[in-house]
Amino acid sequence: MAVEEYAHEVLAGQPIGAWSGEVYRRVVGGLREQLAVEGLAQPHWWTLNHVAGAPGAWTRATLVDRLARYEDLGLDFDAVFDDLVARERLVEGAEGAMTLTGAGEAGRLRARERNLRVHLRTHEGIDPGDFVTTINVLRRMVDNLGGDGNLPA
Repeated sequence: MAVEEYAHEVLAGQPIGAWSGEVYRRVVGGLREQLAVEGLAQPHWWTLNHVAGAPGAWTRATLVDRLARYEDLGLDFDAVFDDLVARERLVEGAEGAMTLTGAGEAGRLRARERNLRVHLRTHEGIDPGDFVTTINVLRRMVDNLGGDGNLPA
């Protein structure tokens, strides 16, 4: 289905909250659908990615501090960590430092491929410069409304 073109004046009056909300629901819904195939929810995915990026550097407390701002399902992070440990995707050392198991890394890589498909579909027909402009506009809006418009560290 082709997206219709509209006059600048018509588009300028569109409600950003409605459109950004619709994008959020569709993108996140697509990601959650793909992660579910691997038996994962987004917090599982975030945990696996962070631990893979810095094995032994993350603990439950540091991950919760890092990830809590992105979680919107009311999930208990300890339950997520316990689930990954029980499923032998993640191990915790004596000091609580987390590392992935071979199965955890394999599952993370499969999930990454699934998420990449959603990402590519989301970006179809969008000029990379337009995407960057959109991200910068949204960052500015977040900042204007009292949030943190900076990229996560």
